[in-house]
Amino acid sequence: MSHPFAGRPVPKGELVDIPALVSAYYELKPGPSVESERVVFGTSGHRGSSLKRSFNETHVTAISQAVSDFRKKRGISGPIFMGIDTHALSTPAQMSAVRVLAANGVDLYIAQDGEYTPTPLVSFAILQQNGRSTKSSDGIVITPSHNPPEDGGFKYNSQNGGPAETEITAEIEKRANRILESGMRGVKRVDYEAAVGSPSVEEYDFITPYVEALADIVDMGSIKRSGLRLAVDPLGGSAIGVYRKINEIYGLDMEIVNPYVDPTFSFMTLDRDGKIRMDCSSEWAMASLVRLKDSYDLAFGNDTDADRHGIVTPVGGLMNPNHYLCVAIWYLFKHRKWAQHLKIGKTLVSSSMIDRIAASLKREVYEVPVGFKWFAEGLFEGWLGFGGEESAGASFLRFDSSVWTTDKDGIIMNLLAAEIKAVTGRDPAEIYADFENEFGKSYYRRIDAPATQELKKRLKKLDEKELRLTDLAGEKIERIYTRAPGNGAPIGGVKIVTENGWVAVRPSGTEDIYKIYAESFRSEEHLDELLEDAGRVVSSLSAQK
Repeated sequence: MSHPFAGRPVPKGELVDIPALVSAYYELKPGPSVESERVVFGTSGHRGSSLKRSFNETHVTAISQAVSDFRKKRGISGPIFMGIDTHALSTPAQMSAVRVLAANGVDLYIAQDGEYTPTPLVSFAILQQNGRSTKSSDGIVITPSHNPPEDGGFKYNSQNGGPAETEITAEIEKRANRILESGMRGVKRVDYEAAVGSPSVEEYDFITPYVEALADIVDMGSIKRSGLRLAVDPLGGSAIGVYRKINEIYGLDMEIVNPYVDPTFSFMTLDRDGKIRMDCSSEWAMASLVRLKDSYDLAFGNDTDADRHGIVTPVGGLMNPNHYLCVAIWYLFKHRKWAQHLKIGKTLVSSSMIDRIAASLKREVYEVPVGFKWFAEGLFEGWLGFGGEESAGASFLRFDSSVWTTDKDGIIMNLLAAEIKAVTGRDPAEIYADFENEFGKSYYRRIDAPATQELKKRLKKLDEKELRLTDLAGEKIERIYTRAPGNGAPIGGVKIVTENGWVAVRPSGTEDIYKIYAESFRSEEHLDELLEDAGRVVSSLSAQK
């Protein structure tokens, strides 16, 4: 059930107090013995709020020192590329990180003229640098992604340009918490002015090289010649400057909606639960742009660090992320001259419609756990043509099959939708409707439920042999697995598959909830049965000692 004000403009009384938020970043100190106030790297880095003592100057300082120690240990001597989004805590966090990195003698590139830098541009810059230098580089993106305005976040990207692997983030997390526990012993810092004035810190143009190279991955010429009237809503995020540069270089008829930064995000509409959330895959958060759908041939949005996409069409409104992933995959593998061995990457909770489309294309599916980091190696090495996840994150290879980014890129996914419309003359939502006619209609849903720490640990370490199940929602179970079939990595939960549906259960990495994903190719009623049976499975696990 949605909040009564979901999809409506944010009431003035709901706006975050920015001065109080920033003051708390500097003044409130976390307690290392308090679980919720420690450094925790989930699937997308460490996130929290200064008001809850879960994202403060102390955290960022400790993580930055841990990153410096990790680089020294691994012999990483190239520069770090640092991006930030438009959340109010991102700039203070960047300043804290710069102080530590400069004191440790780490070479650092930050955006010129105080520009904001999206996640995909950091990945792009790392790959460009490592392709021309013997000293390997990595990156940091200071962002809580689409989270509410009071949140902050810190992500570390490895030398392949993608989100760091679990072993790496676990090492950084462990070192950062030891620093917190020791009272910040071993931390090196210099004044901010001394840091930015040192030879270690340089300004860098992240935007121009990325935008100029877009013609290597998206058919910008066809978009221009089509005369499509486009709109983009960066949701007040870091991609505003990128879209301005795209218009400047390629001359598209593309209006930038909300082309300004407001750390309160007062122009947003409330998400399903009544919170401000810059989620470009949410029909409630994107309600303003959806209302404009008939004014443009195509419209799209990004979250604040532009690693997610949201496609709005006159035919279908805001497309379900799973639906657009299917269209993008079909189009790319039909219209790119890619070798037959290139695989299609999907997370285990993405729609099985992808599997059906892949089979029709005679392409192999590479199914991995939740988290884009699992696609980074395949994209980097060039054997994965596309990697996508149901939460509206994806990236793919260039026309010549070489790597573009190894992190999610919502910008190219948006522009690809325009290319699809320009080249085929069809609305992406119309194309997806053809898939339903050919492969069957998909009914998909995700629900969240409260979970104790004990239940979360139980789900995370579950062995499929413990589940003595033979059927689910009236169908014989074909497979139960706790490791992803693509790479054998633990999924941190369980997936159960039948002939016409599946369910997946996994605990949240940052909240006291577990998530149930389900998909049916039979009916809405069958979907309800799948979800109910999955809930009973979890209940039985809770009852076990």
